[in-house]
Amino acid sequence: MKIVFFGTPTFSMPFLQTLIDDPDITVVGVVSQPDKPVGRGAEVQASPIKILALSHEIPVFTPTSLKTDPEIQKILRYLNADLFVVVAYGKLIPQSILDIAPQGVINVHPSLLPRHRGPSPMQFAIAQGDVFTGVSIMLLDAGMDTGPILSFERIDLSAEETYTTLSQKVQTTGSRLLVETLKRHMRGEIVPLAQDDTKATVTHLLDREDGHVNWTETMEVIERKSRAYCEWPGLWSVWSRSAQEQVRLKLLSLRPADFAADLK
Repeated sequence: MKIVFFGTPTFSMPFLQTLIDDPDITVVGVVSQPDKPVGRGAEVQASPIKILALSHEIPVFTPTSLKTDPEIQKILRYLNADLFVVVAYGKLIPQSILDIAPQGVINVHPSLLPRHRGPSPMQFAIAQGDVFTGVSIMLLDAGMDTGPILSFERIDLSAEETYTTLSQKVQTTGSRLLVETLKRHMRGEIVPLAQDDTKATVTHLLDREDGHVNWTETMEVIERKSRAYCEWPGLWSVWSRSAQEQVRLKLLSLRPADFAADLK
């Protein structure tokens, strides 16, 4: 089985490594986002997936746009892969790329679709108080996480679940499920299941303002957000020292307290 892998962040690395380690799979190329300036020094760095792929001598391609770069389509056709696999690439895959892979483009989405479509499914599952979420392996279409499901697996959420701990669960479960699904898909053993769009919910890309505490919300909601946003954007508030001076405070750890009970 020949695969081209699309991915960018650290989150994608266990998935790529699992594919590399499988004797029945050959990763013939990797597509990642271009090198970007990082940190206060704005030092240009390659993506974690690019670094991992190059360490295994796998060709890496970093087009600025999958839509407008004519060379990337030529390259993908030349690689002659059976499948493309997408794990947190960071951009929508245009139809012109979806049409290249003969066995389709398979995406790993960290929720039980159609719930929590979009870019922030793990954070939303925690912030909204879900008691479970999961991993869905799906065929990509031109929509945002709207394609048919090939397989899925449930993941229970603990009362202390954070984005960090959930990411680790998804990586472990999802890597195994991905390989199992790819092999069954290639053998023609899976009938894709269309999503029920009437049950869909959609997440948005988080920004810094999502971490701004709204103190009119319940303590349970605020505490869940602290766990969901622990890596980005974090939780923060503003303290007014005076009418002229305000200080931005980062809230590193929160615990709901029953003050009435404590006073007793």
